[in-house]
Amino acid sequence: MGDTRRRGVVALGVTALVAPLTLAFTAAPAQAASCTTQTGPYQKQVEKFLGRPVDGKQSAADCRAIQAFQNKHGITPAIGYAGSVTWGVMDLMNKQKAVGNNPNKDGKCPVNKGRIACVNLSLQLSWIQDGNKLVYGPVPVRTGRKGYATRTGLKKIYWRDINHVSTVYNVPMPYSQFFDGGQAFHSVNLSMWNPPGSHGCVNMTTKDAKAYWSLLRTGDDVFVYGRKPGT
Repeated sequence: MGDTRRRGVVALGVTALVAPLTLAFTAAPAQAASCTTQTGPYQKQVEKFLGRPVDGKQSAADCRAIQAFQNKHGITPAIGYAGSVTWGVMDLMNKQKAVGNNPNKDGKCPVNKGRIACVNLSLQLSWIQDGNKLVYGPVPVRTGRKGYATRTGLKKIYWRDINHVSTVYNVPMPYSQFFDGGQAFHSVNLSMWNPPGSHGCVNMTTKDAKAYWSLLRTGDDVFVYGRKPGT
């Protein structure tokens, strides 16, 4: 429903999604003690992602680098093992970065609705467009885990509450913009790649949730499509 008359188009370009991680390889004693010596099934892929020497063999430095990544994004157990969950997060980051400034390349988010917030569950990305013009994003988001899927389809923002607190989970949901039952855009103090996901809401960083709050209004359209990996 994007009413462009009540707010100007904000040309913000593409938000940087991910960048190569610069990791310190000096771990705390407790971390070093918990590091695994096992070579994981995705060792080479993980080594390449982290900028480590790609030899497919676990080393102490490899383990500390993997463990630092796991700790940053809440991947458990954080023992430095190059397993499927860790590589899955890295692979998703690579795919998100490859989208660049054309998140609606597949044409699946409607361009005939004016201002609309799009959510691609498959890539865990969201953006705001006005017609076919990109207004904000794409930005990484954290959507519903298995059993709590973020529902797909065309929605509308029907209620906004900047200081909302969940009555179900008793947790703060700042900058909440509800578009389907109890599902809303809102900020969280977690990594956007923290598995397994939300209880159905579209989690965002505080920066992105604030931008969505300023750009969207009650009655604006939201389109959710795709399927979150692992659900």
